[in-house]
Amino acid sequence: MADQKEKKLSLYQKLLMIQKEVTAFTKDERGNNYRYTTGNQVLGKIRPLMNEYGLILKQEVLSVENERMDYKTSRGKEKSEVLTSAKQRFTWIDTESGEADVNEWHANGMNDWDKGLGSALTYAERYFLLKYFHVPTDEDDPDARQDNQGAPSNTATNGSNGARPRVKMTPSYNGWKGAVNAVASGNYTINQIKAKYELSERDEAIMKNQVQKLMEGVNA
Repeated sequence: MADQKEKKLSLYQKLLMIQKEVTAFTKDERGNNYRYTTGNQVLGKIRPLMNEYGLILKQEVLSVENERMDYKTSRGKEKSEVLTSAKQRFTWIDTESGEADVNEWHANGMNDWDKGLGSALTYAERYFLLKYFHVPTDEDDPDARQDNQGAPSNTATNGSNGARPRVKMTPSYNGWKGAVNAVASGNYTINQIKAKYELSERDEAIMKNQVQKLMEGVNA
């Protein structure tokens, strides 16, 4: 690597060198019966390489939208959380040459009222890095993979039981709003969504609530 740096690599050449070093990550954390790749693992591998090549990744928030999510837990308890949609900009900066590479990115995060934005920012940083360097993942969203107890889908098989875990449909998933609109417009039913995606009782209640609000707005 030292020889490569002596040749005064361009910004994109440095990013390519990092991509060559970052080949894969393991799912090192478990939550709600799902395994996922943590931000600590991603940054722990990529940040030392950024330092070595003199690169900075600047994260900026361009806009934020918050939406209240009301639902009932499986025990019937009323609960409210906030779904934060944050449009962001990630800029790679070469501290040696001043070159920059600007990328716009969008991410959602759902959490308690004081944590929604933080969840969206953390989620965005992790998956921007995974996607920018084309790190192999089993699904579009590594956090949306169920472990081997997952239900089968119609896609390619994987695992000892011949079933591939389904994507977890949550309010922070990029396809969530499209699914809600499809149900509200009558193009899909929630049962059809559940047949294709993993939808928890909590998230199903949230989806029904949003669908109802959309339909009330149309009929008003």
